[in-house]
Amino acid sequence: MGKANIAIIGGGAAGFFAAISAKKHFPETEVTLYEKSDKVLSKVKISGGGRCNVTHACFDNKQLAGKYPRGENYLRKAFEQFNAQDTIDWFEKRGIQMKTYPDGCIFPVSNDSQTIIDCFLKEIKQQGIKIKLKQSITKISPTENGFELHTRDEKFTTNKVIVTTGGQPKRSGLEWIEKLGHTIIEPVPSLFTFNMPTNPIRELMGNVVEKATVKIEGTKLIGKGPLLVTHWGMSGPAILLLSAWGARILQEKSYQFAILVNWLDEMKEMTLREKLNEIIEEHGGKMIGNLNPFPVTNRMWHFLLEKSEIHLETRWKDIGKKNTNKLVNTLLNDRYEVSGKTTFKEEFVTAGGISLSEIDFKTMESKKVPGLFFAGEILDVDGITGGFNFQAAWTTGFIAGKHSGNLTIMES
Repeated sequence: MGKANIAIIGGGAAGFFAAISAKKHFPETEVTLYEKSDKVLSKVKISGGGRCNVTHACFDNKQLAGKYPRGENYLRKAFEQFNAQDTIDWFEKRGIQMKTYPDGCIFPVSNDSQTIIDCFLKEIKQQGIKIKLKQSITKISPTENGFELHTRDEKFTTNKVIVTTGGQPKRSGLEWIEKLGHTIIEPVPSLFTFNMPTNPIRELMGNVVEKATVKIEGTKLIGKGPLLVTHWGMSGPAILLLSAWGARILQEKSYQFAILVNWLDEMKEMTLREKLNEIIEEHGGKMIGNLNPFPVTNRMWHFLLEKSEIHLETRWKDIGKKNTNKLVNTLLNDRYEVSGKTTFKEEFVTAGGISLSEIDFKTMESKKVPGLFFAGEILDVDGITGGFNFQAAWTTGFIAGKHSGNLTIMES
């Protein structure tokens, strides 16, 4: 009987990690990676602004799993096999040092995603893993000894298959997997920014408030963290968190909803009123527009005063009860209508994919089709922003590779 072989379909983060893991655990097995385009690791290249946010400094597996709006309970087990610390160790063993930033995001010290790509290509070459570009697999047919893979022009056989074709924006991209008996959870965008087409706040594009709390009106969804004003509306971690946790709810609302912004993090009304009274006592004679007592830019401060219909020349001692109430409401409960979203086309992340109940997360093998494995975003798994989606790719890829070579091939 010839050499056993494993086919990896999809040349992204999960695909490469699965291929390397498969070859490491089963060196006698032939591993081939099939990629439909003419280049591999394109999402790794552009991620994190071309710097590649490899993982996150979250070293408690339960806490780490809690960063995934879809997949938390399944990933908890998976992280016991390969977690954030394992990722750091894996790269450092190959000479790539990592740096942790204050927000917990971990990047290569080089700050260049090409470092990660070069590491993978070197590893692939050293291990003798084959890469076949412009090979679009259109169909997988189970056979007695494994699988037959179909491209438009040819078909070939393999013993095991790991599918790592990534998140699909449309359900049609997953129909070939559905035909194998898998349930597909409808894909919807997960990480996106909020559009406010006519709102004057867009004139403040580039302004960042480091600590804001944002709620989606009429829901329990809350996002906390930096908020960035853009030329189309709002972005930044606070918004992206909401878009991830609210992916399905916001899609059901057709991306028409309202948000409430607390510009002062989690400050409560009583605390704010006390602070305002102190300012009036100490700086009563100063003009409100010239004294900005809050961690927002002066441009933002003027914008919020104007929104509260308070003249910038008003002196603090003359603010009065009515204007104080307006200012308190604007600072702690500022309402904005959202109409539509903007996704990062190249870096899109989707909620949805293959139903997790049909996958054994100890091995990443399909419960429906023995010998078929899945890893990465093709699964109904997605993380919040900050390196979590790559961590899920490394983890599921590692596990799929580790278990894909347990070949129980029937002799014909």
